[in-house]
This record gives sequence, structure tokens and C-alpha cells, in this order.
Amino acid sequence: MPAQQKKLIFCTAGVLSFACALGTAAAIGTQLWVRGTILCTTGALLVNATGPELHKFIGEIQYGLFSGQRVRQCGLGGRPFQFSFFPDLLKIIPASIHVSVILFCTVLIVFALVGAGFFMFNAFGSPYETLHGPIGLYLWSFIACSCGCLIMILFSSEVKIHHLSEKIANFKEGTFTFKTHSEQFANSFWTILVCSLVQFLNALLIRFAGFEFPFSKSKDSGTITGAADLMY
Repeated sequence: MPAQQKKLIFCTAGVLSFACALGTAAAIGTQLWVRGTILCTTGALLVNATGPELHKFIGEIQYGLFSGQRVRQCGLGGRPFQFSFFPDLLKIIPASIHVSVILFCTVLIVFALVGAGFFMFNAFGSPYETLHGPIGLYLWSFIACSCGCLIMILFSSEVKIHHLSEKIANFKEGTFTFKTHSEQFANSFWTILVCSLVQFLNALLIRFAGFEFPFSKSKDSGTITGAADLMY
């Protein structure tokens, strides 16, 4: 492949990797990871609410990795409540999983930036044969993609398996009991998915530029090398 096309491919991969880092950094600071509605089961059972009356007992909840907000509805109108995970909710959430999600988000940002820098270096500089060359580009992209997948798996398990929304909804509630009515992942969660796909796309771009995967070696090169060794 001509050198100009390789530069264009590396520049494209570098820009995508840098955008991935910015997107992840922006996603960490938002409250748009999960959106849902919560049902005040205690209030609904007291008045035997059904049909349209049930909407008077359905509130809203949304949260991210550090904070969130909920609006509780128990038949007397909405009452908003702001909360933060640190240190308020540490006793009721799976703290190890939650901290791991934040840690992997940080690693994703770091390696996405490192990958962007080396992509640009390989586009405009003289690539080395070690970590600065194609093997390094595959490595940075693989680590960033793996971190993105781990983030989605861990956060999904925290929300779905450990019922994170219900734990947050029932935080500091002694009289009323809340149950998750609906729940869906929001924009920031899907941003992590897009970033993972971008890193996988970067690996394909490296391959498209003509570089073999690090674990694949052609048999011809080994034969030529062996013959050269015999000559000396």
C-alpha cells in the first residue's frame, strides 16, 4: 500500500482513538448511564391502585458512576432527591464492582490517548519495530477494546444482577418500598459500546494498512530466514 494511504489510515485511526478517549471522559461525568421508573409498591397497595391511578405512584430515576437523582411518587406529587455514590451509597452498592468500572474507564481513556499518540507518530514519524510499530498499535487497541467490554459487563451485572436501581430507590426509605418498574441503559453506557467498537475498528485499519497480526507469521519468511542462516 502507498505511504500516503497508510498515513491517511493511521491519521483516521488516531482521530477515532482520541475521540474515544474524549467520549469516555465525558461519559464518566454524566448521570446518563441508566434511566428508569420506580413504583411505590407500598402506596399503590394501600389504595389498591390500578390502571391510570398507578401512574401517581411511578417515579423516575437516573444515575451515572458518581451521582444521580430520583423523583419519588407516592400519590402526593413528585419529590426529587439528589444522591452521590461516594460516600452516601457505599454501604448498599457492590462497591468493588463499582470502583472497578471507574478504574477500567480510566484505563480506557489512558490507552485510547496512548494509541492516538502512537497512531499519529506512525503516520508522520518513523515507526519502530517494537512497541511503536504495528505490534504496539495492536496492543493499545486490544487493551482499550478489552477495557470497554469489561466496563459494559461489570456495569450491566451491577445494574441487572445486583438490582442497583432498587437499592438506590430504597435508600433512606423506612416506610415506603420501591420496585423497579422500567429500566434501560442511557447514552453514556452506549458511548462505551461505541468506543469499544472504535478500538476494534482501529485494529482492522491496521490490518488494512498491510500489517499482519502479531501472532501470525508467514511460512515463507521463516524459510528465507533459515536459508540465510545456513549461508552464514
